[in-house]
Amino acid sequence: MTILSRSTLIAATGAIGTIAWGASHSDAPMMVLDPAANITDVYAFVGKDSQNKKVLNLVMSVNPLEDPGNGVIYDKFAEDVTYAINVSKAKRQGDEFVFDGSAAMTFVLRFKTTYKNKNTILSFGLGTEAGPIFSTDDARHNALQSYTVFLERDGQSINLGSGQVLKVPPVNVGPRTTPNYYDAANNRIQGATQTSELPAYVQETVFTLSNGVKVWAGQREDGFYADTPAIFDFLGVREPGKDGFSGTNVHSIALQVPITEIVRPDEYPVVGVYGATFRQSFKITSNSEQATRNGAWVQVSRMGNPLFNEVLVALGDKDRYNQLPPTMDGARFKKYAENCELAFLLNAVLGTNFQVDGRTDLVGLFIPDLIKVDLSTDAVRLPGDPGYSRLSVFGGDTTTSAFTGQQVPSGWPNGRRLGDDVVDIALTAVASGPSYSQIVPVSDNANANDTIYDRVFPYGGTPWGGPGTTLH
Repeated sequence: MTILSRSTLIAATGAIGTIAWGASHSDAPMMVLDPAANITDVYAFVGKDSQNKKVLNLVMSVNPLEDPGNGVIYDKFAEDVTYAINVSKAKRQGDEFVFDGSAAMTFVLRFKTTYKNKNTILSFGLGTEAGPIFSTDDARHNALQSYTVFLERDGQSINLGSGQVLKVPPVNVGPRTTPNYYDAANNRIQGATQTSELPAYVQETVFTLSNGVKVWAGQREDGFYADTPAIFDFLGVREPGKDGFSGTNVHSIALQVPITEIVRPDEYPVVGVYGATFRQSFKITSNSEQATRNGAWVQVSRMGNPLFNEVLVALGDKDRYNQLPPTMDGARFKKYAENCELAFLLNAVLGTNFQVDGRTDLVGLFIPDLIKVDLSTDAVRLPGDPGYSRLSVFGGDTTTSAFTGQQVPSGWPNGRRLGDDVVDIALTAVASGPSYSQIVPVSDNANANDTIYDRVFPYGGTPWGGPGTTLH
């Protein structure tokens, strides 16, 4: 790993804490074997909706490293997985507000797949007739996924999509099958700055729920970028770095929640966000020849600040982390933040002297492992906006907290935006903390995503299609 330079930076992080980490695509032994339930990234950032009202944007992605050309059965959401995005509220403890990791509200999604015609090999391009798919409701969209959204809060579970059929758009098979992902020159549509510029499939599958929350679910380009092939070769960083996720897709769930649905004006305006997935346990009866998933729902994956499990938690605890709620983090996983093995490895490879033990800065962020978001700020800058920096506070990209009156990061660790270079932020934090009196920039030299992000809901980027990607 190359130390690029040394400089002094005043990093005012206000009520949020200090610095965060990266993204988890391969975080634990059991989850590698279960991609449909494997959470890759969680994003949470303040924005504005189409009526200029302030919202919290929540995005959770699953199913890492989707190969766009991997037909004839393409990737999709699993019908036997429950997907959940949780929002936690801080509780007053004396003169302070603290997070115990419990969820104050949870959005729960379940998916179902229906086929128009099972007497064919094609999931896309052939339903009742052959040809391209021009809309989600096209007869040639053979494998159609739909879903339900429940809000669990105050001991109640409310179906927010009652009376609507919430549909998932087709995956990007390619320009001949799904032409509306492409322009007239057969280039993928990228970088929408207004809703009308999004692919038609995306526009028609954004739904408004009964409480004003917007929801979208479907395939997206993997917006995380890092030279992980070099990093995991014992920190063998190269120049220039290469995005190890180039050309791959994920499946994403996006929610746009009015701030008024989350906190009252008299409540502490900082919340914590984490995602989780669940599977039902098997139950075998003596008179049955087949095991069925009719047991209890069991958490199999979770993520707040990504890469905490992948990079900081030891092998013996990785699966356990995924199975436990954030309320257990203080008792079970605090030691991994406090005693940073990554700093030890950087010292071993680079000959540096970064602090390994007593990392109270990392404890403040990761324990409990929630993405903290100050909801009192204005909408944060997105990639392409003036003043945006992929390095967030380390690039001088800050915003004002109306609650504290202080400057806080526009991106990580105040929430997380698509485009935040979380690996560089994290490496710099490990090198510079816990005092941050001198900032030591460290980089993997992979500084940009391979797709231009959309700057309107549901954010992310148009998924890669099978033909013409870096994989084929």
